[in-house]
Amino acid sequence: MSGDTRDFNNMETRTVIIFYFRQGKAPKEKHVILTETLGEHAPSYATVKHWVSRFKRGDFSTCDAPRPGRHKSDHPGDY
Repeated sequence: MSGDTRDFNNMETRTVIIFYFRQGKAPKEKHVILTETLGEHAPSYATVKHWVSRFKRGDFSTCDAPRPGRHKSDHPGDY
């Protein structure tokens, strides 16, 4: 990572949300911090709330769940 905040990927952002979650910060506080740090690249407040609810349920995976459907390489014209 070059230090540019736009280089944060989803997993890194979610890890930061876990960090603030474990510090007891409210979702709104987390969103404000992320917005100040990442600017227009910050996740929405709804996204922060979604991840906080997952963490409250004990799901600390920062990966996206697999989605049903065809794999991208299975689409016609992707050869």
